[in-house]
Amino acid sequence: MWISPAKLKKIGILGMNCRNVEYIASYNQRKLYPLVDDKLKTKILAEKHGIPVSRLRFTVRHQFEVRHLKSRLEKMQGFAIKPAKGSGGKGILIVSNREKDAFIRASGKPISIHNLQRHVSNILAGLYSLSGTPDVAIIEDLIELDDIFIGYSHEGIPDLRVLVFKGYPVMAMLRLATQVSDGKANLHMGAVGVGMDIATGNCLNAVQNSRQILVHPDTGKTLKDICIPDWPKIMELAARCYEMTGLGYLGTDLVLDKARGPLLLELNARPGLAIQIANGIGLLPRLREVETLAEIPRTPAERVHLAMNGFKGQ
Repeated sequence: MWISPAKLKKIGILGMNCRNVEYIASYNQRKLYPLVDDKLKTKILAEKHGIPVSRLRFTVRHQFEVRHLKSRLEKMQGFAIKPAKGSGGKGILIVSNREKDAFIRASGKPISIHNLQRHVSNILAGLYSLSGTPDVAIIEDLIELDDIFIGYSHEGIPDLRVLVFKGYPVMAMLRLATQVSDGKANLHMGAVGVGMDIATGNCLNAVQNSRQILVHPDTGKTLKDICIPDWPKIMELAARCYEMTGLGYLGTDLVLDKARGPLLLELNARPGLAIQIANGIGLLPRLREVETLAEIPRTPAERVHLAMNGFKGQ
């Protein structure tokens, strides 16, 4: 269904040109981009700032190291392989278990050590990196699905995108993997986007391929029942990434681990606009409201309190 530009403006939809010029270019210094464009740098920086992340097992930086991959994975049952400079979920390979010499992917399909080595070699060659430049392969622990998400995602782990502006969390979206998205929580691949009430952590709206839905397409689970516990704690974790990076307009991707709780997955200095579709509301009024706030020092907890109260019911 088409919608007129006048109506988009009326409901406060943030467009790409406005986002690029008035927010990304104005609030994000380009010299800070490497801190978030490189997942390894993000992980190291987060650990320095006391922000929890999934455990890093090892990295592969050179092609000659690929032949040692089998021995380095010898005692690992499950793990994730990621390109440090990848984007949009490209190049991420999840191994959930192993049977003798075969590694079992999240989909249940086996993958040989030869194919794992080839995948890592492709990562190093820059096949999945943002600019096609040589990359680093990251091998880290798997995230264990929190019980509250059982039945809400197909194979993959749900992640939470929180848009943070000048340190204030302004909009949030839960992303749920589907069979179409191949177990990955990327909306452009067919994952479900669930708009979350910034004040409560309750579901507001849900979409798949920009169309509103009520249940998960694979599990049939009702999406309106989603309510994430410890919501203020999660919002504060996202808000802390402002001090950590110095970026004023930032997409923070978080996951809930069954044992460790909220973890930082990655950061994005150019967060997409689909979060507005998932929430069924425009982002621009919230950004404008934050811009009117007095420039006084506030802690992440204070900013979260202001945001949760300021955007309640919007």
